[in-house]
Amino acid sequence: MKADMEHWASRLAALAAESQVPGASLAFFCGGEVYECATGVLNTVTGAPVRTDSLFQIGSITKVWTATQIMLLAEQGRITLDTPVVDVLPDFRVREAEATAAITLRHLLTHTSGIDGDLFLDTGRGDDCLARYAEACTDLEQTFPVGDSHSYCNSGFVIAGRVIEQLTGTVWDQALREQICAPLHLTHTWTLPEEVLRFSAAVGHSEDGAVAPAWGLPRSVGPAGLICARAADVVAFGRAHLTPGALLADPEAMRRPQVDLPNPYAGGRQWGIGWSLDEWDGHQVVSHTGDTIGQHAALWVLPDLGTVIAVLVNGGHSVEFQHRLVSELLHELHDVRVPDPLAPPAKPVEVDVAGFTGVYERAGSRIRVACHEGGLRLSTQPTGMLVGLAQPRTLDLTAVDANTFVGRCDTDSMWDAVVFENRPDGRSYLHYSGRATPKAG
Repeated sequence: MKADMEHWASRLAALAAESQVPGASLAFFCGGEVYECATGVLNTVTGAPVRTDSLFQIGSITKVWTATQIMLLAEQGRITLDTPVVDVLPDFRVREAEATAAITLRHLLTHTSGIDGDLFLDTGRGDDCLARYAEACTDLEQTFPVGDSHSYCNSGFVIAGRVIEQLTGTVWDQALREQICAPLHLTHTWTLPEEVLRFSAAVGHSEDGAVAPAWGLPRSVGPAGLICARAADVVAFGRAHLTPGALLADPEAMRRPQVDLPNPYAGGRQWGIGWSLDEWDGHQVVSHTGDTIGQHAALWVLPDLGTVIAVLVNGGHSVEFQHRLVSELLHELHDVRVPDPLAPPAKPVEVDVAGFTGVYERAGSRIRVACHEGGLRLSTQPTGMLVGLAQPRTLDLTAVDANTFVGRCDTDSMWDAVVFENRPDGRSYLHYSGRATPKAG
């Protein structure tokens, strides 16, 4: 059955308007065909329209591409996933010597290295930017011992990109083109602004529609989040992970569970190699999302159904919009029910919250949790380079169980899940937005 694209173009526009999304692009592969539609504007100031060939920043979906590059090198016998990083990068260092020796490529690609993961550092536009970033990791602390837990780690993927450079003898951007873009014939996938400017390209916006204060992130974080692409190219990449030999001899290896997530309510229950893993209505869902400065992207792959969906947006209530869109789309295509996000229970749960209060801190973010009207209030404050780019957030938390809470900003309809963890060794963590943030005081 062919998809009714007149209907989906209409729904895309209607949902975007309801969620105050300036512009969006949708592509999906189902039943052997690729479908595309777009709506809105690339820039609220210029009014330039979104086209199906428009490029959006896909943010952290880039990490799956970087993980695929590493897996290609592993299939060639150049490395294994359990190769220590220092075997490839002899000068690699983090603050703890024991961690430096123990961190493997598997730890980087599964976010289990334990290194403080949000070092956003501009090391220039030169071809040496990843090498200079890796040198700057010498001061990165451990949020937990290597392999002990899961915490989303941008820094680890930049290091993985530097490993790719070392093994291929070329910069990460060029290796990406040679390893993935050329074999898949991707014509609208680029990383540098001077390349993106040759195309119809989106700018980011805040939730109120204002153009974002900066267009993109520095080149030094490229392997963690710098790809710009049209939706159909993102779908083509997802399709390659359904077919052995399209890129990898064994793409299924990347979607085998590697670690259970301490907060399983924020997009996935487990992590594979580069991929977030979940189950919707009895079907495995392999996915990744990406946020940059006012842009948001999502890629879902349902292997047993042979379906791939990519949604790219440039502002507004993007998470709400994407959840509603993918829920409608999968219901129509396969009668699959997408689970609703965790929400407050019908009956209030009584929890002693005093032990959860305090300051939690990691690179790029300081989180304060305080008692508020008999419950908890969580306030985030960006630090370092993220000041002025990431927005502070305040959530009043409602208990779901003894350690799990949900909260949302006044302008949001979607609930965020927060999990507190007090370990037997006395360490305490707040698991939110994929990160394990240790309690500082």
